[in-house]
Amino acid sequence: MNADLRDLYQEVILDHAKAPRNFRFPEGANCSAEGDNPLCGDNLTVKVVLEGDTVVDIGFQGSGCAISQAAASTMTQVVKGMKRQAIDTLFSHYHDVVMGKAEADDDVLGKLAVFAGVCDFPMRVKCATLAWHTMQHAIRGCDNSDTDNMVTTE
Repeated sequence: MNADLRDLYQEVILDHAKAPRNFRFPEGANCSAEGDNPLCGDNLTVKVVLEGDTVVDIGFQGSGCAISQAAASTMTQVVKGMKRQAIDTLFSHYHDVVMGKAEADDDVLGKLAVFAGVCDFPMRVKCATLAWHTMQHAIRGCDNSDTDNMVTTE
């Protein structure tokens, strides 16, 4: 990744960290989960309005490093209106990219491509994926009311 692109990506991440989008709990949320990354101090709660298989609205609240806050912010923007299967496919590619197992495909990732550089910092992968794991846990919890709604990455 060239230096100009890396600088742009850092700007986008800092913008989302300073002014996260969807930093709220949506009215009528019917799915929720809490996420915690004790190694970095990230913690958040994700609440989702799920209708059938579609994420109608999503929001989060919590605290943590710039990467975790920016990842939650961009995630909530991207998944709104998506079906669960499409979210799973998107997260699979995103996860592979932040793990350094795949090149970022801008056509697939869109604005999430800004996290491609996370693979250079393995300790930050959990920061970049905590919101995603938490959201998926929240959605799975809608299917099974007995599911524990806490996600911990270690």
